[in-house]
Amino acid sequence: MTFLKHLRLYLIALAVAFPLDMLWLGVVAKDFYRSHLDHLLAEEVYWPAAAVFYATYIAGLQIFAVLPGLRAASLSKTVLNATGFGLFTYMTYDLTNMATLPDWPVTLAAVDIAWGMTFSACVAALVYVIGRRLQRT
Repeated sequence: MTFLKHLRLYLIALAVAFPLDMLWLGVVAKDFYRSHLDHLLAEEVYWPAAAVFYATYIAGLQIFAVLPGLRAASLSKTVLNATGFGLFTYMTYDLTNMATLPDWPVTLAAVDIAWGMTFSACVAALVYVIGRRLQRT
């Protein structure tokens, strides 16, 4: 796969990941997060930090899940790697918060980690399917 196809796949992954996460955070689980973290949440999202997070997270997902899956021509490898990536990254975040922030809820950590695994697997699976099509062109 050429650099331009890699770049296109990365941009597609961003285009898939951001709306999916916004749907989760802003609609599906909005009240859940607010009920557990209202005292910590900012009034407004600091979008520069969010943009760097998404850019970096999607790069990691590409490197550790999508590209190895494409090389192996294996959707199951992609999903397994992405689920593991989501587990380790979200668990690191939530356990660090539990260790350093007062009253970080265990329930929130469990749901957030499960979301990270699901989010990563869904994004990587879709990008893998698109990537397989790009490989044939």
